[in-house]
Formats: sequence, C-alpha cells, structure tokens
Amino acid sequence: MLFEFLIYAVLGLLVYYIYQFGTKNENFFLERGLKFRKPVFLFGNNFPVVSLKNNLFDLMRGICRDFPKEKLIGYYDFRTPFVVVLDPEILKQLTIKEFENFTDHVPILSEDSDPLFGNALFSLRGHKWKDMRATLSPAFTGSKMRLMCDLMVEICEQMVIYLKDDVAKNGLQIHEAKKLISRLAIDIIGTCAFGVKVDSLKDKENEFYVTASNLINLSGLSLQIKLAGYRMFPKIMKRLKIPLFPEGSRNFMKTLILNTIRTREEKNIKRPDMINLLMDAQKGDLIYNAAETDSASAGFATVEESEIGRTTMIKRSWTDDELVAQCFIFFLAGFEGLSNITSFVIYEIMVNKDVQDKLYKEVSRIEKDLDGKSLKYDTLQQLKYLDMVVSEVLRKWGGPFVDRICTKDFTLKYDGNKEYTFYKGESFVIPITVYHHNPEFFPNPEKFDPERFSDEKNGSINSSTYIPFGIGPRNCIGSRFALMEIKAIVYYLVLNFHIEQTDKTQIPIRLANTFAGLMSEKGVHVQFRPRY
Repeated sequence: MLFEFLIYAVLGLLVYYIYQFGTKNENFFLERGLKFRKPVFLFGNNFPVVSLKNNLFDLMRGICRDFPKEKLIGYYDFRTPFVVVLDPEILKQLTIKEFENFTDHVPILSEDSDPLFGNALFSLRGHKWKDMRATLSPAFTGSKMRLMCDLMVEICEQMVIYLKDDVAKNGLQIHEAKKLISRLAIDIIGTCAFGVKVDSLKDKENEFYVTASNLINLSGLSLQIKLAGYRMFPKIMKRLKIPLFPEGSRNFMKTLILNTIRTREEKNIKRPDMINLLMDAQKGDLIYNAAETDSASAGFATVEESEIGRTTMIKRSWTDDELVAQCFIFFLAGFEGLSNITSFVIYEIMVNKDVQDKLYKEVSRIEKDLDGKSLKYDTLQQLKYLDMVVSEVLRKWGGPFVDRICTKDFTLKYDGNKEYTFYKGESFVIPITVYHHNPEFFPNPEKFDPERFSDEKNGSINSSTYIPFGIGPRNCIGSRFALMEIKAIVYYLVLNFHIEQTDKTQIPIRLANTFAGLMSEKGVHVQFRPRY
C-alpha cells in the first residue's frame, strides 16, 4: 500500500512539474497589461508552425492582425514571452536611441553547446560583439567590394557559359532556382571569403558544396527538431551540449580555414578576402575606420554603419574557434539566406513580364556602354531599376522577424501617459514581415511593385518601416555584399536569358510550413532561354 502511494505521489509531482513547466509565464502579459493571443501548453503561439500547419511569416502577420490598433502586443515563443513592437517610432527609439539598453540578440546556443554558432557575430554579446563587429567591418568597405565584385563577375560569366552550353547540348532544361543559385553562392563564398576556387555547376559533388549542403540543410527534419528543442528546453539542450550542426561538417570547415591561414602565413599570401582580415585580427591591434566603411552606397536597402568617421583601435586577440565562427556565419548567410532570396527575385521577374522587359532594357544599355569590358562594382550601382526590383523583393519576401534582449532595466513611455517596463533579460521582437506588409506603410502590399522605390516615391518611405537587413547598430553587417551578389547574378541572367515559367512552376508561389525560416513550398522552377 505504501509503495503504491509513493508511486502515485511521484507521478502526481511529475504531472504537477510538467504542468508548471508548460504553463510558466502564461499570465505574463495579462499582468503587464498587453494584449496577446492565448498560448498553447508548452508551445506558446508557435504550435501552428511546429505542427507544420503554418509558417513563421504568416503566423506573425496573423497574430499582429488580431490587434490592429495596438503599438505593443505579447507573443509567446514556446514558453518565453516576447513583446512585439508594432509602432515604427517606438521601434526606432528602442533600437537606435536606447540601443545601449538593448544591445544583444536573444541567445540560442552557447559557445559550449555549439562553438560555431555560439561564437558567431550574431550570437556575441556586449563588448565582445562590438570588438568583433569592428574587426569584420573592414571586409565590407567600398574598396573591398570593388575587389570582390571582380571575383563575382568571373563566376557569373561561368554560369552564363554553363547554362548556354547546357541548352545547346540538351535543349531547354527546367532548373530549381534556389538549388542553382546555391551552387553559385558556394563558389562566390569560396573565392571571396576563403580563397577556395570551385565550380559547383560543373563539379556537382565537390567537397565544398557537399559539406555546405550537409551543414546547412534548413529543410531537414533533424535541424528543425534541434531548433525547436533549443527554444523549448534551452537549459536541457545546453547541458546536454547537443550541437546544431553535424560534427563532421563543422570539422571540415574548421580544418579548411585553419589550413588556409597556415598556408598563407608560410607563403606570405595576401588576398582581399575574409581569411586575410581575420589573420590580421588574430594578431591584435587592428585599426578600424568607420568612415571608410561608409564610403560607398550599394542601393536603397543597404544599411549603414553607425559612428561614421570614428577610428577604433581593437586590442583583442581572437581564438581559432572565434575566427572560424565568423567564416561560418558568413557561409550560412551567403549559402542559404542569399540563395533563398535570389530565388524569389527570379520568381518575381519570371511572373512579371513587364518588369523583366524593363530590366532587360536597363542591363542591355549598361552592357553596351561597357563595350566589352567586365561589369564593375561602381557600374552595378548605376542600375537604378535593378535596385528597385531587388528592394521590392526584400520588402515582399523579407525575413519574418529579429529580436533584441534587454541588458538594463528600461521604462518606455509612449502615447502620452502609457508606460511599459522592460526588465533585464526580457526581450522584444521586430516583426519585419508585419511592417513590410502593412498597407499603411506600403499600399496594396501583396502586389509586386518596384516603383515603390523609385526616386520620386522612396523619399516617402519611413526608414523604420523598411528593414530587410534589420535596424540600428545591430543591423546586418553584410548587406552591401549581399546586394552586390544578388544584383550581379540577376544582371547576367536577365542580360543573357529570357526567364520563363514551366509546367512545374507554382503560381502563385506559396511558402513552406516550416519552423526553420522562409522558403517556397515547391521551389521556384524556371527555364532560361538564351536571348542570342
């Protein structure tokens, strides 16, 4: 009898513990006076995404539509409460004016649980983040972009030759845009960041591409389960030190980078890439001049560095893991993120014939002016309509949201007599997709309309409502590089090919119901018909 009682008591305590664990914070916003959508046990507001019935893009917009007149609302990321900031002026205040109170992102992985992600710029905090940001910034100056553009152009020209030869030998082929662009992206990252030359269109199973595919498979179920695990049970996942990415692929990346560094040191090799910059940083005493970083404009969507004109001496020596992590995050963004958004650019050009025709007129005029010379970075900046097209794709198909965590208690005052206090450790969400699809900021937001970003109209766009690369000092450091790469690829595709839909093309395109990010449901199937 006593034994049975003990069993029931233990089971009762276990049920009670699970209940307390799963319902923790469910009254958080009720007590704070913010409106919110009722959370689901354990899953918060994320259950539709975890159950693959929705995606983060549509989920976030749907939640915010529930409260059209609110400037701050509550959102449950599993068991963790986040404030969603829906007012652009409040957003500007928190991310720019009060940046020192909200300097960091919400930590997902620690250095111990995953040395690659945990040490990457996105994950770093406080002074360590500031030093690494300043260390990496010289890699994205106008002068560095000009050198990298030449490397990109060479790869884009390779792409044109490959696609034309393929049509000549096999007739028109159907390509899945993201898979095609991911091969170009790997080649560009390889040469611009790591000094590695590969041709992934011809050599489809080269180790660099295969490793990237294994390392960064956002559609894979294993990675999505791990991501959900770190959001639901962060302490348990960190204690178990479950890595987000395969160990073999991580070791390949680390070995490649460190061997490249050693070879360059031994042979005194200098290249205009990230590896060389990190080699200089490892020695310490790196000088960073913010004015040079801002010396070139790359288009409407480009974010600017803060503290223009300031020269900083960075006295910090970085470990091997810290340096490798920066290459990894560049690798991740360039391979997955950039190939994904470029596939949406290709989709919009394909289904909007008038846009493609106007774009062709612009690029063919520039090509004629080049008179046989290769495309240059400064010439790429002259393509105003191309910039408008890319800017509009980033508006319509930009990421769902980013976050900030409070590092010092701060009381926000708004609407005259309202207050909300963020305490240290609490967080807010910047719902990028909500701003970009708000008809108050962008009329008829579902329409693809590059003219929103024309010289006549873009002056009316509030910079706090168009944030494809984030906002404030914690914005995306690689926006200039990303825009250059997208534009170079699109330039050569439109110049040389009619971009056409196929029987497999999904129109209108739908988003995949996934927890890992923004991606098309069935891919972007396209064919490239040579113009001449």
